[in-house]
Amino acid sequence: MPQAETSRFRRGLARLDRLLARTTAAASCLVIPLALLLCLQWPLRDGLHAFSSQANDLAQLLFGLYVAVGLTHATRAGTHLTPDLLARRYPARLRRWCQRAAAICVALPWAVFVFVAALPMVRQSLAQLEGFPDTSNPGYFVLKLGVPLMALLAGLQAVLGLWMPAVPEQR
Repeated sequence: MPQAETSRFRRGLARLDRLLARTTAAASCLVIPLALLLCLQWPLRDGLHAFSSQANDLAQLLFGLYVAVGLTHATRAGTHLTPDLLARRYPARLRRWCQRAAAICVALPWAVFVFVAALPMVRQSLAQLEGFPDTSNPGYFVLKLGVPLMALLAGLQAVLGLWMPAVPEQR
């Protein structure tokens, strides 16, 4: 690649890295309202005798989005499930090769499969503006949007990891 294309490519990777960092940081803020809604369910049900199902549905929605983005955050932080017990003894070059191989052979195909497989379900749910099954409260379609979001973020992180992998230092 010529120098100009290489620097443009690196700037694009840096932008993608910042986008994923901001997205995962923003999603981490969902944990506070999620915890609040979960704690409010019993008082709402037993004290007010109202709104507990709405609190539960909203908590499910927030939890689904939190987990969808949390997978990418865990991968970025190097805390995702990895065979670190063995790999920490590997030389950095071998660990980098393993990360690239896993991105190409596992993470990218999985992300593409999940994204494509989820599209018909999400399309139908969006067309109906699907509500929650038990309560018919609106918004269940947003929870289903979390599936392709998770796959998209995981795929972007895998692509980023091909050129900018996070190889943990030996401990």
